[in-house]
Amino acid sequence: MTKFLMFQGTSSHVGKSILTTALCRIFYRDGRRVAPFKAQNMALNSFVTADGLEMGRAQVAQAEAAGLAPRVEMNPVLLKPTGNQTSQVIINGRAVGVMSAAAYHQGYSLKAFDAVKAALQKLSAEFDTIIIEGAGSPAEVNLKANDIVNMRVAKYLNAPVILVADIDRGGALASLVGTLELLDDDERDLVKGLVINKFRGDVNLLLPAVDFLERKTLKPVLGIVPFIEKLGIDDEDSVSLDDKISSGGEISIAVIRLGKLSNFTDFDSLAGEADVNLFYATAPAELDGADVIILPGSKNTSEDLLGLRANHFAEKILQRAAAGAAIVGICGGFQMLGEKIFDPLKTESNHIELDGLKLLPIETTFSAEKFTRQVTLPEIDFNFFCSRIVSENLSGYEIHAGASNLGDKKFIVNKNVFGTYVHGIFDNDDFRRKFLNAVRRKKNLPPLEATRNVQAEKQKNYDRLANVVRESLNMNLLEKIMA
Repeated sequence: MTKFLMFQGTSSHVGKSILTTALCRIFYRDGRRVAPFKAQNMALNSFVTADGLEMGRAQVAQAEAAGLAPRVEMNPVLLKPTGNQTSQVIINGRAVGVMSAAAYHQGYSLKAFDAVKAALQKLSAEFDTIIIEGAGSPAEVNLKANDIVNMRVAKYLNAPVILVADIDRGGALASLVGTLELLDDDERDLVKGLVINKFRGDVNLLLPAVDFLERKTLKPVLGIVPFIEKLGIDDEDSVSLDDKISSGGEISIAVIRLGKLSNFTDFDSLAGEADVNLFYATAPAELDGADVIILPGSKNTSEDLLGLRANHFAEKILQRAAAGAAIVGICGGFQMLGEKIFDPLKTESNHIELDGLKLLPIETTFSAEKFTRQVTLPEIDFNFFCSRIVSENLSGYEIHAGASNLGDKKFIVNKNVFGTYVHGIFDNDDFRRKFLNAVRRKKNLPPLEATRNVQAEKQKNYDRLANVVRESLNMNLLEKIMA
């Protein structure tokens, strides 16, 4: 019989994803067949499975921690905000349309719950343990009636719930007590324990508060999890971007913080290089002095392109390109670097035609079709910054609505401008180092050897997280709760 455990939070970004990842790793190392699950994600950071289906990035990390290949049953419903209170709705990895928040929550969400139940049935048939992540807070009284990711899931499975609060942001005790007070009686009964997350300092000073919580709520505090510096695990939420900057390196890389920036994890491996200073630019002046300027992916390329012009980023990018800075476009950013963007069906905006930045010789046309697939490049060979870059067996994935006149090409290079549809290209260790060495040579710096293995680092980070969480939680009580 499958055992379930669900993490719900007092708010967003309290650590539900990370604790789910930790439990997946702990139980995987204990020899269990464990899988992660989140009924519904709202995120612009997504991934493509081996069978070409789109899912939330957080469940990809959780699957890796559980020793599994990601599969869409782990996240059957994905909402990708497009602007103007609308989102693209993705069911079982395929886009089914764009809906307003009102249309989705007041009518469609309960239909989407059928996909949630079907996914849970498949996972339950294969795994002995499923660790479930909620979203936001279960106590949003204006959304509860049509919510399909928190208590509706817990009730459907009769799953024990652990309520998590982030003490680093303050108000954790009030958040826990207040959330429980707002739950219905049957929902409150499903909450079997509390966790205080991201604690800094002497735990002994917090013990009186723990005693108070247990007396007030009649729920056990299962543990106090410390704040973990430089966790190194993929996030789904762009709230974490401020945590991803690096400093002190000889190469300055500016990623433009687009309004609809997506797949920001594309640049985590760059930020992890010792010779890189990576930051997210919010003003054109920040691009001065940057050796590399990256236009990232976007859920709304047309609107973000218009935004670049309105806030004067576009002219600054052209100035820096003319001055010899490296300009890199990934997916939507790649499309912006081209000559033209055509949108005859007005899928992204009311503009049927837009001029790109004209730094790459491509034109892009949007259609109703969305391209989602994993990609393997047997070899790439091009000149960049007067350096020849040759790399083999690159892997990544594509998620884009527009089609460009590329033929069979997966990337285009024009002197110091580089563009590709392939997300995750910088996660390839050999290519990443050769790209950075080309920039180093341009700066008259000696090249460095490729010494990092990003995938091995991820596995070490999962183990580190699991060790910390195992030591912080009362695992014996947790096992009893699950039983």
